[in-house]
Amino acid sequence: MNGFIFILIIFFLGLVARSSSLTIAAGLLLLIKLLKIRSLLPLLEERGVELGLLFLMIAVLVPLALERVGVKEILLTFCSLPGILAIAGGIIATRLNGMGLNLLESQPQVILGLVIGSIIGIVFWKGVPVGPLMAGGVAAFFLYIINLFCR
Repeated sequence: MNGFIFILIIFFLGLVARSSSLTIAAGLLLLIKLLKIRSLLPLLEERGVELGLLFLMIAVLVPLALERVGVKEILLTFCSLPGILAIAGGIIATRLNGMGLNLLESQPQVILGLVIGSIIGIVFWKGVPVGPLMAGGVAAFFLYIINLFCR
């Protein structure tokens, strides 16, 4: 019952923050719980991140499929400061996402803090929620830095 209440709270926080992805995700989980389709929950837990990343990757690659990005633009990626910084950003982001995944797997209780932090970022700083992996990665990085200096 506690899980239902927390998901309900997250649903309403998503509404307040005008975060459709958070609201829809919490709403679907509430619906699954209300309809007692519990067998779906372990599948979502095991493959949900993979499925979400798949659709995110598809969305990012659509401009290539639509041929909005050509060979010239691709080559500029390797020859311009913004392109090189984008490559570095991708490397750093994937490392942080990996750290975030490890944090969420080892300490799943942090998810509520990540959601609350994301909502604060959306409401007060016009942020865009990209998901708990990146937020978890940043939190894991902070924990890593704190552990380095507190030994």
